[in-house]
Amino acid sequence: MLQKLPIGIQTFSEIIQGGYLYVDKTERIHHLLNSGKYFFLSRPRRFGKSLTLSTIKSLYTGERELFKGLWIEDRWDWQNVHPVIHISFSSADYQGSGLENAIRQMLDRQAEKLNIQLESETIKNLFSELIRKLATQERKVVILIDEYDKPLIDYLDDIEKARENQSILKAFYSVLKDSDPYIEFLLLTGVSKFSKVSIFSDLNNLKDITLHRDFVTLTGYTQAEVEDYFGDAIAAIAEEKGKPKADLLAEIRTWYNGYSWDGRARVYNPFSFMCFIDGREFRNFWFETGSPTFLLRLMQKNQLVRIDNLEVSELAFASYDIEKLQTLAILFQTGYLTIKSKEEFGLYRLGYPNQEVQASMLMYLIGEWSHSEPALSTPAVVYLYRAFLANDLPQVISLVKGVFKTIPSQIFIANAEAYYHSLIYLVFFYLGQYTHSEVNTNNGRIDCVVESPTHIYVLEFKLDESAAAALKQIKERGYHEKYAADRRTKVLVGINFSSQQKTIDDWALLETT
Repeated sequence: MLQKLPIGIQTFSEIIQGGYLYVDKTERIHHLLNSGKYFFLSRPRRFGKSLTLSTIKSLYTGERELFKGLWIEDRWDWQNVHPVIHISFSSADYQGSGLENAIRQMLDRQAEKLNIQLESETIKNLFSELIRKLATQERKVVILIDEYDKPLIDYLDDIEKARENQSILKAFYSVLKDSDPYIEFLLLTGVSKFSKVSIFSDLNNLKDITLHRDFVTLTGYTQAEVEDYFGDAIAAIAEEKGKPKADLLAEIRTWYNGYSWDGRARVYNPFSFMCFIDGREFRNFWFETGSPTFLLRLMQKNQLVRIDNLEVSELAFASYDIEKLQTLAILFQTGYLTIKSKEEFGLYRLGYPNQEVQASMLMYLIGEWSHSEPALSTPAVVYLYRAFLANDLPQVISLVKGVFKTIPSQIFIANAEAYYHSLIYLVFFYLGQYTHSEVNTNNGRIDCVVESPTHIYVLEFKLDESAAAALKQIKERGYHEKYAADRRTKVLVGINFSSQQKTIDDWALLETT
């Protein structure tokens, strides 16, 4: 029988003592602890960063009984005990009491736990005093800081507040470099990689292991770990669903695997995967923990909707400043994009990591662009799929019209070209979740092929032209000819969209064999 699943539990001791399942990451952690002194790791939310820090804390505080049976049990020096300062900004009340007061409260709690009396006034001096006194009275200090960037991430849509928090954090982190003689090990984790100049001040000795080949599987579950630790549960779910285990594994991979930081090793989001094992149904668990409202607005501002299969340079992974937000960098660091492969000439191919993220992002993007509830996007696309299955082209046209109905006229008319291309692209790309759908662009015009069991639909969309012109282009460019050997009925569909009427004003079809 599968052990209890630690969904939402981020404390190593609670997992072990509570009899929850722990996927053993101690070999990777051991390698990290023996690889240097100062580290930085960026990973998306719900990806095991907090559990990693908690595990390191238990190692340095000598809690050997917790590691019984794990890889590291007989490979760690249990006499190597150090005081640990463990700070998590996810639990800090900076939104209620302000960041400076929140940091002061965290330092006071740490001092109380470690039996240290603090006398300084400023948070900078309090932090420095805590480190120095611990090292002097005991041994060198291990410092673990989780979600270091949360006071900035939460205010990316309020630059003034973000600047204020940035200044406070800069002063707080500046203590670390001067405290080098007192520090045994330091690891900071977060979602984003902000510029070291703007956040860490002179702390330029941090080793960034975000893309390091030795640590790409430090968090997340590999395919081998999924099958080793959850194999029996997956077999039981496969039996319940009446399908071969291999088929279910392939479906699970499509939904929840695919995150990569080197283009080779791929891992599952632990939270989503365990939620699936627990509920035994495919759902978008990760998005339910927080929708990317700010990101959606930033993407719309930059008219960025085509974010799958992008080729970028390494600059896409670079740090950024709050004053100069880089959309692709944020999308990658927050987990909405991942490295699909490393190409020639130092280029990387980015794309959605899996079906969970892709379907959810498309749902929210359609909602953002059409000024409608995101929850309505999926039903609309499902209805569109059903209309194609029923060979009901009038219903297809009606549903596509409906996507544009909720856009305020003044907004649409001012941005007709962007709205037209973006929404058509998003709707038909999302349709690919349910049936084979290809969307190609040619000089800003979209050609789409939708396949059903009985028909192949070749669609061409025009803006402020005519349906006849769209059909003519399909025939002249031979979009349908690649399907000549297919026995299904081919339907060529020309659709014209009026920017003034904000709707489809003309459409025509031609059926071929």
